[in-house]
Amino acid sequence: MNWGHMAGLLGLLFLFIGLSMLFPLGFSLYYRDAGLAPLLWSSSIVIFIGFLLHFLFRKQKAAGISHREGMFIVASAWICSSLMGSLPFMLGGFMTPTDAIFESFSGFTTTGASILNNIEELPPGIIMWRSFTHWLGGMGIIVLSLAILPFLGVGGMQLYKAEVSGPSPDKLKPRIRDTAMILWKVYVFFTLVLIVLLLLGGLNFFDSLCQTFGTVATGGFSNKNASIAHFDSAYVDWVITGFMFLCGISFALHYKLLTGKVCDVWKSPELRFFSLVGASLILIATIFTYIYSYDSFTQALRYSSFQIISIITSTGFVTYDYLLWPALIQVILLFCMFMGGCAGSTAGGIKCMRIMLLLKLAYRELFRIVHPHAVRQVKMGKILVKDDVLNGVVGFIIIYLNLMIISSLLIAAMGVDLVTSLTSVLACISNIGPGFGQVGPASNYSLLPDPAKWLLSLCMVLGRLEIYTIIVLMIPEFWKK
Repeated sequence: MNWGHMAGLLGLLFLFIGLSMLFPLGFSLYYRDAGLAPLLWSSSIVIFIGFLLHFLFRKQKAAGISHREGMFIVASAWICSSLMGSLPFMLGGFMTPTDAIFESFSGFTTTGASILNNIEELPPGIIMWRSFTHWLGGMGIIVLSLAILPFLGVGGMQLYKAEVSGPSPDKLKPRIRDTAMILWKVYVFFTLVLIVLLLLGGLNFFDSLCQTFGTVATGGFSNKNASIAHFDSAYVDWVITGFMFLCGISFALHYKLLTGKVCDVWKSPELRFFSLVGASLILIATIFTYIYSYDSFTQALRYSSFQIISIITSTGFVTYDYLLWPALIQVILLFCMFMGGCAGSTAGGIKCMRIMLLLKLAYRELFRIVHPHAVRQVKMGKILVKDDVLNGVVGFIIIYLNLMIISSLLIAAMGVDLVTSLTSVLACISNIGPGFGQVGPASNYSLLPDPAKWLLSLCMVLGRLEIYTIIVLMIPEFWKK
C-alpha cells in the first residue's frame, strides 16, 4: 500500500474540512457570538495539519488507487473528518469530548442523533457548523456510493456499474471526477431550490439553511429544539416531505431526470419499489392515525406522510411524538428504520435494493423447491444479478443483524433498558437519529452512558460506510501484500 500517497490525500481532505469551517465562521462574525474563537482555532488547526501532510507527501505519486487503498482511504476519511469536526464543539466548551465526538460523527454520517437538550442556546456559528456537517457528509456519501463502492465490490452496489459512468473495477482513475462533478451539481441544485422554497414559506435565511442541510443530506439536525414541529406550518411540512423523498432516491436517477430521460427513471425497479412501499405505509398510517389520533383526515395525512418519509429516508426530522401513535404505526416505523432509502442516495438503512434482492432470492429458492430441475436467474429490471452480488447482499444483512445484536447486548450490559438498547443501535447503524424509549423523538441520547455513545458512534460510521468498508480493515488478510 502506498502510505505516502494516502497520507497526502488525507492532507487534502483536512484542508477541505478546515476551509469548510470558514463558512459557519462567517455567521459567528455576523452575530458576534461565542463560536468565533472556537471555529477560528479549529479551522487553523485542521488547515495546518492538512497542509503539513500534503507538503510532506506531495511528491508521492500513484497511477491509481487499489481496492485495499480505496477501502482504507474511505474509512479513514470519515473517521478523521468526524474527529476534526468535533473541535469547535470541544474548544468552545459547549460539549464534553465524548459528546462532541458523538455529535460530530452524527453530523458527518448524516445520522441526526443528538446529545443536546437545548440546541437553541448554542451560538449561531456553532449551530451552523453542526448543520453544515450534514451537508458535507451527505455529498460525500453520494460520491462514495455511486462512484466508489460499486467498484470496491461492496455487496449489491455493483449493479450501479451499469448506470454510472466511472472508473474501471480495478483502479480508481481520473474519470471519477466527471461522476463526482455531475453528482455535486445535482446536490447543489436541490440545496438551492429547497432554500428558496423555505424562504417563501416564511423561514428566515438562517433557519432555511439549517433545515435544508438536514433535509438534502437526509440527516435530521435542526436548529430548533422541537425540530420541524417548531414552525407549525403545513407548507413547510409538505415541502420538506417532498425533498426528503427526492433525496431518498438515487442521485444517478435525478441526473437522468434533469437531462430529460424521464422514461429511464421510472424503469428503475428500485424506485418503483421504494415509491410503492412508501405510499402503502403512508396510507395505512394515515387511516389509523385518523381513527385514533386526529380529527381531520388531511391532518392525519400530513403528519403520517412526514414521519413515514422522514424515517424511511433516515432523515429523522419529527413533527409529532410518534410514541403517542397506535402500536401498529410504531411497528411500521420500526420496519422503515430497517428498510431505508434507495442505493446511491443520502439515505441510510439496509437499502431497498438489498431488500428487493433478498426477496427475489427467497422466491427463487421457493421456486426451486417446486421445480427442482428448473433454472431461474435473479434479475433487477433487465440486469442479470450474479451470484457473487447475491452472496454479498446476504452477507451484508447477516453482518448487519449480528452487529445489531452484539451492540444491543453491550449497551444493555451498561444498564440501558431493552427498547432503548435495541432501537438506539438500529437508529444509529441505519443513520436514522431518533429511536424509541429513552432515545425517542421527544428526547435524545444525552442520558446514555459515555461507553454507549462511543459504541453508537462506531455504529454510525459502520452503517454509513455500508459496514464492509470498516469491517474489512479488521481482517488480518487485508493487511497482507
